[in-house]
Order: sequence, then C-alpha cells, then structure tokens
Amino acid sequence: MTRVGVITFPGTLDDIDAARAVRLAGAEAVNLWHADADLKGVDAVIVPGGFSYGDYLRAGAIARFAPVMGSVVEAAGKGMPVLGICNGFQVLCEAGLLPGALTRNAGLHFICRDTWLEVASNTSAWTTRYEQGADILVPLKSGEGRYVASQEVLDELEGEGRVVFRYRENLNGSMRDIAGISSANGRVVGLMPHPEHATEALTGPSDDGLGIFYSALDTVLVS
Repeated sequence: MTRVGVITFPGTLDDIDAARAVRLAGAEAVNLWHADADLKGVDAVIVPGGFSYGDYLRAGAIARFAPVMGSVVEAAGKGMPVLGICNGFQVLCEAGLLPGALTRNAGLHFICRDTWLEVASNTSAWTTRYEQGADILVPLKSGEGRYVASQEVLDELEGEGRVVFRYRENLNGSMRDIAGISSANGRVVGLMPHPEHATEALTGPSDDGLGIFYSALDTVLVS
C-alpha cells in the first residue's frame, strides 16, 4: 500500500483532515513529527495547513528549519511527490522548494469561504486525475494567502506550465490569479485553498479535492 506522510508542527490544524483524505484515496497515512528527521519510508509527503510555530516572524519561516523539512527537501530533490496546503504552501516557499512568497491578503482580512478554482495544469504529480481547465470547489481559509513573485518568475511559471490552480474569483489579490504552483519537475505542488476539506459532499462543499490525493497515488504507482 502507498504510504503518505503528513507532517505535524506546533500549531498545525489540518493534519488530521489531510490524513483522512489520504485514507479516503486508498493509501496509508503516516504521521510525521516536525522534530524527527525520519520520513519513515513514505512514498509522498503532505505539509498541511495551520499556523506552524504561531506564524511568528513570517508564516512558514520557522517551520522551514524543522528537522523534518531537511529530509523533505532532500527527498523532493530525488523526486518524491510533496504537497503543501495553505501554511504548507508557505513552508515550501520558505524552504526554497517553490518560488515566490505568500503575503497578507489584499484588504488585510482573513478569508474563509468556498471558492472555485480552475485546474490550469493537469501534468503535475498532484493533478493528473483532473481534466485541463476543470473547475473544482474547495474551501479557502487564510490571512496570508496572496501569492507574489517577480515578473520574471511569474513569466517563467506561466511559460513552463507550472501554474497549477487559478482562482476563478481572486479573493486575496494573488498575482495573475494564482492559487497553486508546481516545481520545475511537477513533483512538488503548493496551493492555498484546502482540498482535504473537499473530499466528501456530506462534509465539504464538494468531493472535488479528492482528485489531488488520487493523482499522487497514481504518480507513485507509475514511478
């Protein structure tokens, strides 16, 4: 069975939901502790949402130095699929696995609502189950979710097909409506909205987020 690690930092809120999404997709969820560098032989890693280390200094800035992240960076360099959700996206940017940064929302308000995303690329390790251009409905809940990068980086992301998700309605002021991006090899993905909260229609706005977790399992099986 495919094993997917889910990291817990002090202040993490969504690790339980991410682990549940992994199980719903048919994989084994493996708990990973921030202070332990051992990835326990997992096939993929999820860096979940929350407020790691209280978002002190800057969201994701302290978590980036946790022992577990050193192992994640090394594993990602060898091709392991890694997903960062919300605070996890911030951590991946701080760790240098993804370019750009997440800053305070336009208007400086915390946003908590369901939002439509366009699947802008279905070639990443975490989006193969979607049709190109498909719309998915997932929750957004963040205060520092505005994606920013230099024009050079933005052009590079666009030109290489590394913009993975776009907001249909840009609620936080993200440059070029970007909701999620990937690494150059497509194995590392970060997105601000929460697919783990959209895995069953009974408990979320949809089950549209489940495709992200199925995609990772497909990627591991064909690697």
